[in-house]
Amino acid sequence: QVQLVESGGGLVQPGGSLRLSCAASGFTFSNYWMYWVRQAPGKGLEWVSRINVGGDSTFYQDSVKGRVYISRDNARNTLYLQMNGLKSEDTAVYYCATRCTTAGDRASCDYRGQGTQVTVSS
Repeated sequence: QVQLVESGGGLVQPGGSLRLSCAASGFTFSNYWMYWVRQAPGKGLEWVSRINVGGDSTFYQDSVKGRVYISRDNARNTLYLQMNGLKSEDTAVYYCATRCTTAGDRASCDYRGQGTQVTVSS
């Protein structure tokens, strides 16, 4: 079965950096677009970034563009999200996901992990 396991979240001060990782198993990782999505308290699921199967085409929400970078290692079945210049509004649970559909900034995904909490606060 599909398993997505995120790691790397934590508490960071505004302006700080974090690198999230996602270990994928149970499916052919290299055949699927992958997503990072997030959910802040009281809000819906928002897509943050997505990457194509080869890793050479990436997309970002306007709110994170220039601060966040998605990448993947198909040999290691791992997805990454490098986040720099973190802001309080980035506070959310971050999920690795696949088979997602998006509408505006909203996402609906067939598969996602258990999530990792990112808290940006001084």
